[in-house]
Amino acid sequence: MTAFLIVMPTMKTISWEKRIRAAVPGIDLRVWPEVGNPEDIVFALTWRHPPGEFKHYVNLKCIASMGAGVDNILSDPDLPAGVPVTRIVDPSMAQSMSEYVVMAALNHCRNVRFFRDREAEGVWKPIIPKLVANETIGIMGLGQLGLDAARKLQALGFAVAGWRRTNQKVAGLDTYCGLDQFDAFLAASRILVNMLPLTAETRNILNGNTFARLPQGAYIINVARGGHLVEADLLAAIDGGQLSGACLDVFQTEPLPPDHPFWQHPAITVTPHIASLTSPAAVIPQIVDNYRHVLAGEQVRFIVDNEHGY
Repeated sequence: MTAFLIVMPTMKTISWEKRIRAAVPGIDLRVWPEVGNPEDIVFALTWRHPPGEFKHYVNLKCIASMGAGVDNILSDPDLPAGVPVTRIVDPSMAQSMSEYVVMAALNHCRNVRFFRDREAEGVWKPIIPKLVANETIGIMGLGQLGLDAARKLQALGFAVAGWRRTNQKVAGLDTYCGLDQFDAFLAASRILVNMLPLTAETRNILNGNTFARLPQGAYIINVARGGHLVEADLLAAIDGGQLSGACLDVFQTEPLPPDHPFWQHPAITVTPHIASLTSPAAVIPQIVDNYRHVLAGEQVRFIVDNEHGY
């Protein structure tokens, strides 16, 4: 009973298979749905698994997310009790995410969407860009990814504030903590970046009440999860003039349906969940390391707190 199972129904797994086999010669590697005897499975690497799938593996010792996010795993009502869930910790993911956030913030300040639309029309129309120093960026979520983005934005001259659930300040960063300071944080944020984990407490946090507490004309960047955003509230806030627009990389339904109003909205930029992609070459060493810990009867690394969701 030492089998390693890959469960990625929505992704091609060939690159993952090759690299795992190279890292662990002779490994008993199986790819869902060709599971074989379920009792053989002790380790599962997954992304968007079918709900209830893991309850079939009675000897499962670890469920490993192939990304930093684990909300799809933890939302499974049939998740086996006592089986640790792990996440990926990869500096290259923080770099990639920060690059996206910087891109989105600068595109907003430099009116790139406006000029792209004028280019399509063949219209020459200069407008003055927003000054970076005047556009305070509020980052919701100050984990590894959020802190990296904050530092890179500060280096470009943005004033950056951060909001986190726990009462823990960050050196060199204007930090707001807990619900008591949420309103003050929002009032200071002309560009609001969501980098929170998706939990029961943070689901739908980007809603009409949140938007109303931002400065008029604020801009939204969501690179966390689609479940954070009440999509109808965003459209209403933009069309009503409270928000100036949004850059969205994640959505309630993915892929985003062709008839979704976000596609054609002139103030919304859509990208297909590409802000920070997992590189097999970068993360397989830590996944394989955890698999070896399981075989040795040792505790795995990067365990998620199921209660907090990260």
